[in-house]
Amino acid sequence: MKKIEKLIEHLNLIYYEYDEPTRSFILDRSYSNEHIFEELIKITYILSKHNINFFVDENKSLVLNSKNSLFSKIKRVIGSFVQNIKNRSLNIYVLNDKKVKWAKNLPVIKIESINTSFDISSYDALIFTSKSAVNSLNSYNQEWKSKPLYVIAPQTAKVASNLGGKIKFVSKEKHGDEFADELIPLLKNKKVLYIRGSKVVSNLVETLNNNEIICDDAVVYQTVCINFKKKIKLPKNSVIIFSSPSTIECFLKNAIWDESYKAVSIGHTTEKYFPSYITPVVADTQSLDSCVKKAIELITKA
Repeated sequence: MKKIEKLIEHLNLIYYEYDEPTRSFILDRSYSNEHIFEELIKITYILSKHNINFFVDENKSLVLNSKNSLFSKIKRVIGSFVQNIKNRSLNIYVLNDKKVKWAKNLPVIKIESINTSFDISSYDALIFTSKSAVNSLNSYNQEWKSKPLYVIAPQTAKVASNLGGKIKFVSKEKHGDEFADELIPLLKNKKVLYIRGSKVVSNLVETLNNNEIICDDAVVYQTVCINFKKKIKLPKNSVIIFSSPSTIECFLKNAIWDESYKAVSIGHTTEKYFPSYITPVVADTQSLDSCVKKAIELITKA
């Protein structure tokens, strides 16, 4: 049987994520729209076509090669309950206000929108590499929804799709400059606009302009540090999740790094911005959920 990842590669899933250890397609239940049902149909069609047994569990996720017996259902519920009790007590910190299961929130940054004027009608497509860019642009401009969108990761795609955007492409690499390399054959001879924050952490614009693509950029938000009155002091052996270079900068402005802490980086681009005395572990995919999974792995292996 072909590997599941290979079978679903062309589906460009954003609401369902395949988890190999549990052999499940896990639904992000933070969202609810017609696109979730469309993805469910795509997945079930592929699985049925390749004679792979599955069932939809009580969380609307798909479990492969398993029977949905009463015993297995009870076992799942008990296992989930025990896991919740165990993981809730872990000292895992996300440095923004995004609610993520089993993580505690410690916002060290805030996003400020910048109202930038530009003529979207003159572009063939828009590029996004962050949820903040989508939300900031949407706060004062609705024309962006008329253009095909090329985005770097499912988390950004979910936000754009939920607001009514037309997702054309979601990066499979999910890390930094590799995104630009994926876009080259897709956007050749087109004129595109990269919607971004004030700080640039990749060479995307330069790379595209050097490869027969007209790429302009527009700054629609800036990230600002929250200044704490007292130094942040977290419990020993805490695992801290860094989702951008700004979270590294702003956390270290407000805290003294303890050698017992562990760091998880959301991607390889962010990884490059850590000081030499911090060696982060990089999450498997560019999402906070993936970061929390990695944090739990670090704690259980310790």
